[in-house]
Amino acid sequence: MRLKIVICAILLSFSLFAQNEQLAKDFFEKGDFEKALVSYEKLYKTQKRLNYFLKIIECHQQLEQYNIAEGLLKNELNNRVVQPQLYIELGYNYALKKEQDRAEKYYNQAIALLQNNPNYAYTLGRTFEKYSLLDQAILTYKTATNLNDQLNFNFNLARIYGEQGKIDEMFSNYLDLMATNTSYINGARRNISQYLTEDPLNSNNLKYKKVLLKKLQEAPNTLWNEQLSWLYIQQKEYKKAFVQEKAIYKRNPESLQNIINLAIIAMENNDDESATEILNFIIETAQVGQTKLYAEQYLLQIKVKNSLPKQYEEIEKNYLNTLSTYKNINTSYKLAIDYANFLAFYMDNAPRGIEALKDQLGKRLTQFQEAEVKMKLADILVYQQQFNQALIYYSQIQTKLKNSEIAQQARYNVAKTSYYKGDFTWALQQTSVLKASTSQLIANDALDLHLLIRDNSFEDSTQTALKKYAKADLLAYQNKNNEAIVLLDDILTNHKGEKIEDEALFKQAKLFEKEKKYLKASENYLKIIATFKDEFLVDDALYYLALIYANELGKPVLAKQFLEDIVFNHADSIHYVEARRKYRALRGDAIE
Repeated sequence: MRLKIVICAILLSFSLFAQNEQLAKDFFEKGDFEKALVSYEKLYKTQKRLNYFLKIIECHQQLEQYNIAEGLLKNELNNRVVQPQLYIELGYNYALKKEQDRAEKYYNQAIALLQNNPNYAYTLGRTFEKYSLLDQAILTYKTATNLNDQLNFNFNLARIYGEQGKIDEMFSNYLDLMATNTSYINGARRNISQYLTEDPLNSNNLKYKKVLLKKLQEAPNTLWNEQLSWLYIQQKEYKKAFVQEKAIYKRNPESLQNIINLAIIAMENNDDESATEILNFIIETAQVGQTKLYAEQYLLQIKVKNSLPKQYEEIEKNYLNTLSTYKNINTSYKLAIDYANFLAFYMDNAPRGIEALKDQLGKRLTQFQEAEVKMKLADILVYQQQFNQALIYYSQIQTKLKNSEIAQQARYNVAKTSYYKGDFTWALQQTSVLKASTSQLIANDALDLHLLIRDNSFEDSTQTALKKYAKADLLAYQNKNNEAIVLLDDILTNHKGEKIEDEALFKQAKLFEKEKKYLKASENYLKIIATFKDEFLVDDALYYLALIYANELGKPVLAKQFLEDIVFNHADSIHYVEARRKYRALRGDAIE
């Protein structure tokens, strides 16, 4: 019993002490320094902790009681075991008194302590940085490194040089850090990227390139090739990045994965010419059949994307030849999925696409591989408007692979299919569940579909406009873009003023873009911005309009104007981060 009482007393004491500490902190943050001073003095009497003492000094300084702070610091220096940062604190107190010579004296005394123990640099450097005494911090870190080459302050030095605007020195220190320990590469790149833009002629980009080339000349190292490749990727110069990746591969021909990744990045950024060159190199160089297959598959995707109908027959032959060549590789099912997609959505031959997929289902596949095949099979059945059969396959995926991302995608496809067939009630039920999906992309898509159905069901109980919109959406899914545009025109003419009008304008704008009718698309976006400025699609309209002006119509000044609107008026937009980056690039900022 007595032990329990003692334990309770100790716990109560800890609780009260924590409360008093929080109270002191609150007083300080509110600027009530007199009360904060009293609170910290009480805490310091109980526990002689250095952080409480420093808060007492700071309170006196805030109250302009510099002489009292000076006396306390000198007394503490005389009584304590060496606390090197107190020399800096005393020096800073003299600086506050405008006695700069005496301040410098104590700063130098602090740095001199490194001769006895270079490890003091950690504490001294941070303290100098706290007071923005950056030159002293640099001297501290360099002195310590000269005294003990096992110490490494490249990261600290790089950060300080960045704050000082000494970009060359910053880059050099980050690179030295990478060379010392490769685990720092990603962190260093994140910091470096804040000083670069997509513009190869940006002064910082040129400086980083110069530093890298100098290091390559001084001591050839694939690390510098890797960083050059990374720089070129930031600048979207994928052919130049490829030159570096080939140099790396020549010295270490163990894996083509980085070159494959570069090809994918080029594809994602629509540089199909560079991607094609890289993929052909992979096919010529790879020793593993599966790697060659991946490259062949990506090449065919590029060909399909850029093909005209008169080229479809030749592309189909390429698919069949590739499938035959790699039929014994277990990942060839992905190529078969692509082939089926091409047959259905480009050659308008859904039955053959379905046949190709059913042939895959007869092979030995894992559950997830089978699910991927069934997903595409169901997608093609939707294309054929065989909705009920499609729903069966989607449901099978959900049942077999519960809670997986592909199962969540299948549930979303169930909702979308139900929406296409006019079963809005069931679609709403499915999207209600998916709004909490672990996949942010699926959750966002589900929310958009949910709001579309819900918002356009209240005003019109017959859901006439919504049914037309769903039909136009299905036509777009079937690549019947012009028919979809005509149906959306019907909605805009006969349902003007209804809730669905802005949705119809936006959907039609995206279809105009696919058809490369950029002026018509921009007109729709401008209507949304002018007429529906308080609706949730306005930031989308601003963003895509800016992209059209910047990339298609050659009007960067107008593009900057609409991006600026997002940056300053739509901070909650999903496009905010990218809009800010593009806005600053158009404005010519050197640092993002």
